[in-house]
Amino acid sequence: MIERSGLRWPAPVKLNLCLHITGRRADGYHNLQTLFQLLRYGDFLSFRPLEDARVFLRNPLPGVDDEQNLVVRAARLLQSATGCQKGAIIDLDKRVPMGGGIGGGSSDAATTLVALNHYWQTGLSLSHLAELGLQLGADVPVFIEGKTAWAEGVGERLQPVQMPEIWYLVVTPNCHVSTAEIFSHKDLTRDSADITVAAFLEQGGRNDCQDLVARLHPEVRQVIDWLNQFGAAQMTGTGASVYCAFASAEAAQSVLCVMPKQWQGFVAQAVNTSPLHDLLQQIDDTGA
Repeated sequence: MIERSGLRWPAPVKLNLCLHITGRRADGYHNLQTLFQLLRYGDFLSFRPLEDARVFLRNPLPGVDDEQNLVVRAARLLQSATGCQKGAIIDLDKRVPMGGGIGGGSSDAATTLVALNHYWQTGLSLSHLAELGLQLGADVPVFIEGKTAWAEGVGERLQPVQMPEIWYLVVTPNCHVSTAEIFSHKDLTRDSADITVAAFLEQGGRNDCQDLVARLHPEVRQVIDWLNQFGAAQMTGTGASVYCAFASAEAAQSVLCVMPKQWQGFVAQAVNTSPLHDLLQQIDDTGA
């Protein structure tokens, strides 16, 4: 185990390059098909292990009670699953917008499970951690497995896919989209036909939530219309963030520079392996 003071653990975000909803299950969840594209951009966390069971988030998020914070819940879930009596002081450097559909909270939870599994020496495999993570959210497993992937089921059945490591501009309007509201809305498309990974790679896909979200939230429609000037804009997840692909960082950055000031935006490169896994490899290489 390595205990490096100040070690920053990345929690990268994702884009949904398509989101097809293929049915609704008896338990209320939806079956879907999506392509989770990981980005080299996200939050960072650092951890100070404790010899007692306290879990303390030093910089809580405004408006989010610690008991509801996915970082704290992930730490306590790992304690419960393993019987570990150790704790941690956790620092969260929040860089990504909340509620954007880019998986920021889920990725924070995934990184917490992976990092504390290391510090506490609880010895769980990544697959076991992904099973735990599914209790916190449908897109937590992809961040633990750490590969850009085609996903089915509720998002937990993952098949790694190699995608071009191009650049994306991600723009988030100043509005909140409730995932629960969208997935329970009567007008949501829930009967998309299953497609294969090969069909997606050849023909692309769509986001079944996009038209509904754009109708309910005009701010999202404004971002889509604006980004469509520069390329094919598409919403990720249930929004509110919208992305557009570019061949270079410079091209994406030039559009970010003229983005209306009332929106948030960032430029990031697509990656096939998570920066979190790059860090794990460095730890294995230097700390074994």
